[in-house]
Amino acid sequence: MQQTNPLNKHFRQPAIFLKLPSGGKYWAPNSIELSANGEIGVMPMTTKDEILLRTPDALMNGQGVVDVIQSCVPAIKNAWAMPTIDSDAILIAIRIATYGDQMDMDSKCVHCNHENRHGLQLSPVLLSLRSPDYSKTLNHDNLVFKFNPLNYIQSTKNNVLAFEQQKILDLISTEDIDPDVRKAQFDIHLQNIIDSNINILTLSTESIKTEEGSLVTDKQFIAEFYNNASNRTIKVVQEHLTKLTATTKLKPAKVLCESCEKEYSVEFGFDYSNFLEPLS
Repeated sequence: MQQTNPLNKHFRQPAIFLKLPSGGKYWAPNSIELSANGEIGVMPMTTKDEILLRTPDALMNGQGVVDVIQSCVPAIKNAWAMPTIDSDAILIAIRIATYGDQMDMDSKCVHCNHENRHGLQLSPVLLSLRSPDYSKTLNHDNLVFKFNPLNYIQSTKNNVLAFEQQKILDLISTEDIDPDVRKAQFDIHLQNIIDSNINILTLSTESIKTEEGSLVTDKQFIAEFYNNASNRTIKVVQEHLTKLTATTKLKPAKVLCESCEKEYSVEFGFDYSNFLEPLS
């Protein structure tokens, strides 16, 4: 007969509850379980979670982040299906649950070049995150475009591919190889980068409606369209997506220099290797 661990009441519990920027939309079926009020409980990281976030390979392929999210947020059953518009909010919530609301930031004053360290409160940052309004369509060249966010696995694959291709291009540019061979290799990998950009546009497009009323949702048809569309159309779509997703970006923090006492803005960005570390 299996006994209940008498220590289980001391196991970690949710430290905060989070409402996702997406409101739970755009998640694949069975990938998340929202409470009746649309919240998810967020628990602190374990020692294993912290080790995962210090493992470069696990961070590069996204597996480490997925494992940590599913460990700290039991309501998330498949973090690979997480819309990218929710990723920052979830990671900030995990950081707050683990180490508290304050995070140290280092910056150089733009007025006097003094090196400053600031304690940034994360709760206001978390509350400021919003989902883009994907109900806004783009009308261009007698077509109506509707968009959706990428999920985490799509975003990770694209980021890894872009990173690898850029490394190859940098290597080709510096290696002492035959110019004809360099040109051929450069063209191949440049095409791969172009294909990756088209893939991002395709995955970000929910549908395209024609002037005759046909609603195209098949990703193969959409990819074929983007591969044969004018450069102007591609730029218009990219510009629209950039504006649409601008609301998801973390706003700069206003800080005060301890030396000259003047205010300046600091871009609030993070990578997983330092964002989820405790205060020093």
